[in-house]
Amino acid sequence: MQTNLKGRDYISTQDWTVEELETALQVSWDLKRRFALGEPHRLLPDKTFFMMFFDKSTRTRNSFEAGMTQLGGHAHYLTEEAMQVSHGESPKDTGIILSRYGHGIGIRHDLFPGEGNTYMREVARWASAPVINMQCDVDHPCQTLTDLMTIREKFGHNLRGRKIAVAWAYAPSYAKPMSVPQGLILLMTRFGMDVTLAHPPEYTLMRDVVRQAEENARTAGVKFEVVHDMDAAFADADVVYPKSWGIEALFKKPQESLEISKKYTSWICDARRMRLAKKDAIYMHCLPADRGNEVTDDVIDGPQSVVFDEAENRLHTAKALLALTMGGRA
Repeated sequence: MQTNLKGRDYISTQDWTVEELETALQVSWDLKRRFALGEPHRLLPDKTFFMMFFDKSTRTRNSFEAGMTQLGGHAHYLTEEAMQVSHGESPKDTGIILSRYGHGIGIRHDLFPGEGNTYMREVARWASAPVINMQCDVDHPCQTLTDLMTIREKFGHNLRGRKIAVAWAYAPSYAKPMSVPQGLILLMTRFGMDVTLAHPPEYTLMRDVVRQAEENARTAGVKFEVVHDMDAAFADADVVYPKSWGIEALFKKPQESLEISKKYTSWICDARRMRLAKKDAIYMHCLPADRGNEVTDDVIDGPQSVVFDEAENRLHTAKALLALTMGGRA
């Protein structure tokens, strides 16, 4: 285990080695055990974590906020409107000042491709406190670490030979970020899973991310493929992860993206598609799922769904990342 992670930024899972990510997972399981037993684990007494949100959140905000409380510290919830960022304050100035006030900075900035990851890396460049990516346009490393933890809880540590289907699904609500599917294809290829990415032709992911996933798969000796058929992706899968996302070039024209999506309303996770996967396959989603569009109620509420276990694990992985980057050993 790599145990000296104090002060490290966590902006993409690609920034950490497999050994470092394994450490985060081991700490997550230990903190989950302590939480279940009611054992105090005030590993960050009197520490402060600043959470900058440029987008809405339920699981991310509450997992980090509750996590900091349980670790003995305090989290500040900051929206763009509540900060001088809305008046043009630079990421340099923000990073320096918040570092002098506290011990860690979390940022969610996921609305438009080309903005969020660039912004948080600029904050991290100047901040003396560690920066945690709470979701950007490129990756959602807190969610995907949680997903890996959950998959291992269901199938064991060794995932070699297991297949995950990461599929686009229809949703009429809004053009959702690409960061979850991108984070999944980056991380799962490093941890022994065969990955099939499925989407309609218009819904390609970022080229650099797909290239990196291909390289990860070659290095790990696993399969990575892209198909345009949801049924083909689900066939013989151990894990299905159907989720909507927008068209990269149209995030600032969301209605155009939503109009195109209407051609693909049949891209839904239903009982028929679940039968294409393995008998013991699990259904996953980062939530909130668009019920009746991305997934049917009988699937998300059914015995193969692990979405609430997955959501709970957001707390434990958040606490592990906080404890390792803001506490740990000097």
